[in-house]
Amino acid sequence: MIKNERSPVAPTSLAVESKKQNGSYRCEDVITQLEHDFYGKCYLCEMKPVFDMEVEHRLPHHNRTILERVFDWNNLFLSCRHCNSVKNSNDYAAGIIDCCVRDPETLLIQRLEENMVKVDVTSPNDAEAVRTAKLIEEIFNTTSTRIRSHGAQARIKELQLTMNAFYSVVEQLKKNPANKILHLKLKALLAKSSKFSGFTRAYARLHNIL
Repeated sequence: MIKNERSPVAPTSLAVESKKQNGSYRCEDVITQLEHDFYGKCYLCEMKPVFDMEVEHRLPHHNRTILERVFDWNNLFLSCRHCNSVKNSNDYAAGIIDCCVRDPETLLIQRLEENMVKVDVTSPNDAEAVRTAKLIEEIFNTTSTRIRSHGAQARIKELQLTMNAFYSVVEQLKKNPANKILHLKLKALLAKSSKFSGFTRAYARLHNIL
């Protein structure tokens, strides 16, 4: 998870749809703006592109019983079906980190250890951070159902590919520190717009690469 900059003006369809009995918060302008604001990535697992795109509510609306949350632009996030499904649990109903308000990189340390994702928190008393860390670990490591296990394994494999590419560039730069092409590759892997940059950037900070 990384910090995102949400567009300050809500898509116009939200105000229109909120007045309808069964209005939609998934209109084209909403999806287009979320794709832009979230770099085309799921805000939770950071897969890119998001083939099974969903509009996710950070704070649940409980089947529209809390109507003000349904069309609240600041409560809408771009996610994939896998992450939305895992997050749809009472464990996370109180709220995870709002990555458009708080910087997850100062609150979480995300890392890949062999075939598992581990997420540490910088402040154990930060309830939102603790819930977010638990959620991210569950997204990548869950085996609760066959479908969720498949989704988690697919994300682990993609994360491994990205991290291996990142480690390779880091090692090559140690041998050729003046190589401009390698510096460009490293910059691209660390860019917020790149998939899994929450992991590459965490590694870079821990190893004084950033």
